[in-house]
Amino acid sequence: MAGNIHLEVVTPEKIVVSEEAQIVASPGSQGEFGVLIGHTPFLTSLKTGTIRYTDASGKEHFVFVSGGFAEALPDKVTVLAESAEVSTDIDINRAKEALARAEKRLAEERTRQDIDFARARAALERATVRIRVSGLS
Repeated sequence: MAGNIHLEVVTPEKIVVSEEAQIVASPGSQGEFGVLIGHTPFLTSLKTGTIRYTDASGKEHFVFVSGGFAEALPDKVTVLAESAEVSTDIDINRAKEALARAEKRLAEERTRQDIDFARARAALERATVRIRVSGLS
């Protein structure tokens, strides 16, 4: 089936992406999924990762996403994310600082009991993916 679908990536603060796409690939909680025009409707939770999509002109784009949900319909994909950034908007220095803080917290976890291990691991994952996505633009 030829044609485009509409992609919207939205956070509580703003609309990150709203454009026509040939294909959308996203990090679902049960694994990555891809959507083309005419896809069977479904809803899934998301994990931290990269949304990849090809716009109507054939150019590939990358979006960092952390948490939230995605709904696929035959003509539209809507992502409601806790946080999301297009690759060109990622502040690489801020991401590297967050990575260093998370690594330090995880190293301290072995000696301190007041460190929230799960939170530190999540921060490490978000920083790592942001750094990777920023290099894809």
